[in-house]
Amino acid sequence: MPAPMTLHGPRLVLRPWRPADAGPLAAINTDPEAMRHFASPMSPAESDAWMARLQAHIEAHGWGFWCVERRAAPGCIGAVGLLHVAFEAPFTPAVEIGWRIAPAQQRQGFAEEAARLALAAGFGPIGLAEVVAFTRVANEPSWRLMRKLGMARGEDFEHPRLPEGHPARPHILHRLMRADWVAQRLG
Repeated sequence: MPAPMTLHGPRLVLRPWRPADAGPLAAINTDPEAMRHFASPMSPAESDAWMARLQAHIEAHGWGFWCVERRAAPGCIGAVGLLHVAFEAPFTPAVEIGWRIAPAQQRQGFAEEAARLALAAGFGPIGLAEVVAFTRVANEPSWRLMRKLGMARGEDFEHPRLPEGHPARPHILHRLMRADWVAQRLG
């Protein structure tokens, strides 16, 4: 088992999960505003189970969806990172990048900063060849961030974990290859 990674940015730290993070994460996951682009908000028990799965991924791989905290005010403000996609789709197996930031902390560039830290780890020490991201079509803030990160739109797909006809089932995929990420950084 690799040692869990902690990532440090100018304003943020991405770190493994701690028991004290359960309450702040549940506040995000149960908030209808924070979860407006998901099938539904989570219950507190579902949020706790999700946090346990995220921490198990970090323990198994050394990386995953980390707890995000501000350097200036420690405490969980969200979850951002890399995760093995846990369902079958035309683009799997794959590693996804994703973000979930508390509504009060949104529109401050935290998701972008954290995502850039995660990509640098993914294409650097983790050694990934490609990272994908996906969201429902209506989630313009997320797909705009995907493009800002240099990701290219891939194929649309129906999320297999949502029932046929569910309004959140249509998803768009974005991809970023390591070579493209390196080229962007070199200018």
